[in-house]
Amino acid sequence: MKIVMLGAPGAGKGTQAKMLADKYAIPHISTGDIFRANMKEGTPLGKKAKEFMDAGALVPDELTVDLVLDRIGREDCKNGYILDGFPRTINQAEKLTEALSSQGGDIDFAVNVDVPDESIIKRMAGRRMCPSCGASYHVVNIPPKKEGVCDRCGADLITRKDDQPETVKNRLSVYHEQTQPLYDYYKEKGLVVDVDGTKPMEEVFKAITDRLGE
Repeated sequence: MKIVMLGAPGAGKGTQAKMLADKYAIPHISTGDIFRANMKEGTPLGKKAKEFMDAGALVPDELTVDLVLDRIGREDCKNGYILDGFPRTINQAEKLTEALSSQGGDIDFAVNVDVPDESIIKRMAGRRMCPSCGASYHVVNIPPKKEGVCDRCGADLITRKDDQPETVKNRLSVYHEQTQPLYDYYKEKGLVVDVDGTKPMEEVFKAITDRLGE
C-alpha cells in the first residue's frame, strides 16, 4: 500500500502517518526527519535545507526528489510506504508518478487531514522539541512529565523556529499557494481520502483506516 499524506503543516498528518505505518507494517518516510537529520549532522544538504525551513519556506525540489526516490526504492518499501512531507509541489508529484509508472505502479491513496488555519496556529504554538534527542511534545496534548524538560534525556525543551506563530503563518501561506494544488491533482486521479483533522487523534485514525481497509 503506497500512501501520500496531505494536509497543512501542523494538521497532524505526521502522527497519523506513524500510526498507519505501524498498522500496515510499512515504512513511514518523512522528508522533515531526513532534513533535520542532515541539519544536525551539518551536511551541505542540511545547511541548505535549514535556511529554507527556518524561514518557513519549502525546500526546493532538486534537494528532495532524488533523495525520496532513492529511499522508496529500498527493500523495506517493497510492500508499500507512507510519504509524509512529499510531494509538496505538482512538479514533485509528477516526478513521483513518472517514477512509479515506469515500474508499473502508482500511489494507492492520498490521505488529506483537513484542519482550519486558525486551529493549526494555536496547535503549533504548543509544540516543544528536545534539541538533544529529538523527542517531540505538546504542552496540552503530549506534555512532558516535568514542564519544559525532556522525559527521555532531561534536556530543556525548545520551541522550534518554524513553530513560532509568524513562521507558521508564512508556512501556511506557502502551503496554500504551492502545496494545496496537490489535493486537486490526486482528486482528479480518484485517490483522495478526506478526514476531519480537528477530531481526537483516535477518531481521525479510525476514519482513515475505515476508508483504507484492513
